[in-house]
Amino acid sequence: MAAHLTRIALAEFRCYREAVLEIDARPVVLAGPNGAGKTNLLEAISFLAPGRGLRRAKLTEIERRPVDATSIAAPTAWAVAARLMSGAGPETEIGTGRDPAAAEGVSERRVVKIDGTFQKSQGALAERLALVWLTPQMDRLFLDGAGDRRRFLDRLVYGFDPAHASRVSAYEQAMRERARLLTNGAWSGQGAWLDGLEAQMAELGVAVAAARGDLVARLRAAAADGFGPFPGAALALVGLVDEALAAMPALAAEDSLKARLAETRALDAQSGGASVGPHKSDLAVTHLGRGRRAGDCSTGEQKALLLAIVLAYARALTDARGHAPLILLDEVAAHLDRARRQALFEAILATGAQAWLTGTDLETFAELGDAARFVAVEEGRLRPLSGANPM
Repeated sequence: MAAHLTRIALAEFRCYREAVLEIDARPVVLAGPNGAGKTNLLEAISFLAPGRGLRRAKLTEIERRPVDATSIAAPTAWAVAARLMSGAGPETEIGTGRDPAAAEGVSERRVVKIDGTFQKSQGALAERLALVWLTPQMDRLFLDGAGDRRRFLDRLVYGFDPAHASRVSAYEQAMRERARLLTNGAWSGQGAWLDGLEAQMAELGVAVAAARGDLVARLRAAAADGFGPFPGAALALVGLVDEALAAMPALAAEDSLKARLAETRALDAQSGGASVGPHKSDLAVTHLGRGRRAGDCSTGEQKALLLAIVLAYARALTDARGHAPLILLDEVAAHLDRARRQALFEAILATGAQAWLTGTDLETFAELGDAARFVAVEEGRLRPLSGANPM
């Protein structure tokens, strides 16, 4: 049986003072008018993965605000709790939220609990659950900066390699510390410290690039043939570290990256960053049917490519781990023609994934029938519905 949520509970999260929803393994359709809280619920679920959620919001921006704009009461720390069923084992209780006991001035700390025990890092979430999401803001993924594509790719890596989240975090921490030393004006006397940080960046950086490369190879195989009206896609990593890994053993790639970091100290002291490393890599995607870069495709073709990659990820993860990821699709189906919409639903059902889909019109999801659970979202309240087309 695919991993799926059987219960989700929210407290002080955006428009929800509190809400509880009991579900089963079927896809979940969230229907309601704009502004009712559909995307907010998807965002809450997205915090069951490492990172900053599907909106990349500050933790203090998420808390529910009083209806009375004149109120001076401090907002209560938000929380999300879920019950996860994975395979034939017992259910797992997962909880996360902004730490209400954070030191004064430290409001951006998130805590994670699993089965009642606090975890040392958010990476523990990736060991329990794989998540992937698409939102309307991601329609420009192939047009905007490489950072968005790297974050998208890293979220997918978590499903195959849960430790990837911790490695990315440790790499970024070492990179920030190196930048601090280089920009303080006295870095020439910090050679040993810089050597240590650059060695750490090289080791972690090559491991990050290797995990991304492994995922891209899996996706390339799973996405080559497409999914009905969703096109085949070719994926590749572009970057100095990725090219080094393709040409030499991992230890040699580490030595190469470490040497490049040492060579670019003066340049990086001026820029305040790091001019080489996996944080400079990019994901290149090609529409196989058109033989065209994703960024040069039409808006509709780009959306179809994104969905093809998500479906390929679900297929690859199911083959590797025996269960599909949770799939969060915000306002996706309404922008597809009927053939693509039906193909999307059929592909989701074929993977066994618990997909969460939002829309304003239930007719959009009529083809799902009894294969889905329907929930009305009304001003921060959740109302389960019954029947194949209940509204």
